[in-house]
Amino acid sequence: MPSADAEAARMKAVRRYDILDTPPDGAFDRVAAMAARLFDVPVASVTIVDTDRIWFKAIHGLEGVAQIGRDPGLCGSAILRDDTLVIPDTLTDPAASTNPLVTGPLRVRFYAGAPIITSDGHRLGTVNILDTKPRLITEDDTETLADLAAMVLDAMELRLSGLRLLREEQARRKGEEEARAQAEQDMEAITAFATTLQRTLLPPALPVIPGLELACHYQTDSPRDVGGDFYDVFPLGGNRWAFFLGDVCGKGAEAAVVTSLTRYTLRAAAHHHDDPTEVLGALNSALLLDPSIGSRYCTCVFGTLHPAPGGGFTVTLAMGGHPPAFHIQHDDSDGEGGGLVVEGVRPRGGMLVGALEGAQFASHTFHLAPGHGLLLYTDGLTEASLPDGTMLGEEGVAAFLTTRIATDAGLLVEDTIALITGLPAGPGDDVALLALSVPLEEPVPGRPVTTSTAHTLATTPADNAARTGQEH
Repeated sequence: MPSADAEAARMKAVRRYDILDTPPDGAFDRVAAMAARLFDVPVASVTIVDTDRIWFKAIHGLEGVAQIGRDPGLCGSAILRDDTLVIPDTLTDPAASTNPLVTGPLRVRFYAGAPIITSDGHRLGTVNILDTKPRLITEDDTETLADLAAMVLDAMELRLSGLRLLREEQARRKGEEEARAQAEQDMEAITAFATTLQRTLLPPALPVIPGLELACHYQTDSPRDVGGDFYDVFPLGGNRWAFFLGDVCGKGAEAAVVTSLTRYTLRAAAHHHDDPTEVLGALNSALLLDPSIGSRYCTCVFGTLHPAPGGGFTVTLAMGGHPPAFHIQHDDSDGEGGGLVVEGVRPRGGMLVGALEGAQFASHTFHLAPGHGLLLYTDGLTEASLPDGTMLGEEGVAAFLTTRIATDAGLLVEDTIALITGLPAGPGDDVALLALSVPLEEPVPGRPVTTSTAHTLATTPADNAARTGQEH
């Protein structure tokens, strides 16, 4: 058990967030529902540990329960640790076997809980999964549960920031009635603002992948609107990597909520499914199951890559209603290596994600060899207007790329940005770009030698989604 001073400091941190006994909140309810789906368990919860009770901020699969006593063995024990507590069989654990959730009607036989830890080290509560039969989970599963706990803390921090801003505004204004009316408006604005911040985060920097160059770009059509474009690159373990890019229909805070759920679901599902089409299938189910999503859907391309024998990478792309990716390589047909060959990669049958139950998705596997590049983009690029009023289109983008002289990821992104910014009307919508390329081991005569840099670029200073990349 922690010392009295440590427990007092922990409770001070709990009260700082002013979250105990607050009404249900969709952000926390979605975390509990997502945990239950990801781990296929009947019960999942988000709890805050009070002095003498464990209070459920969100619970999935156990209706009518608001709190339980702070008995040792499960949540009460999980907040004593910095890592995830896993009890494969509660009946064999001395502390857990006497817990009311184990001995009571629920008959819990499996428990795993990740602590919700503040930046200054205080454990506020836990994100838990429970089952009525013994089971084992992997190390990746425990990391996923810890990621969900970190998501809960992010939501609490954003909520706390909103409350502080609201209280400052209330103190500044004169008159009780005026303050009350303004507070209601401010709370709505703060909630929308906090949700936007939480849901629209793009990766702060692209990772370093040996033997691969990465570059990206994100630009909103208007600084006043929240866009729904998204992308990410992340490790899967075993020298495998995953990447995705997509576009949620619509704009504003509601589209941002779908974007957030999409990104978190893709990351989590990628650790449970080796087939990229199954990852898109998991996302399709998640979007259809969440009532807050409504009729919103997205397009998405999800890919995996791992080093190929002899150099380069084996890439598998799964498409969900998204424009084709462009596989780019040098044209060696004349023996001089001039110009580029651009091949559209779009397997037939990839349906929109989140629009229909049982949607089918298609994939294609190919070799990204040394000297090859791959460009992914959202439809803001192809919908850009030409001087005659027609759209640039997929054919226009492909024709432009054939005139370039390098497959380097950074140059592909820079050239594409120059293309759309040079048009009179600019892009037709939000634009997200993600480029991958494999550098040549030795320079080829007549071809430029480029440096390997991971970019995150923006063409407008107001674009808060832009991030500075890392040099490889």
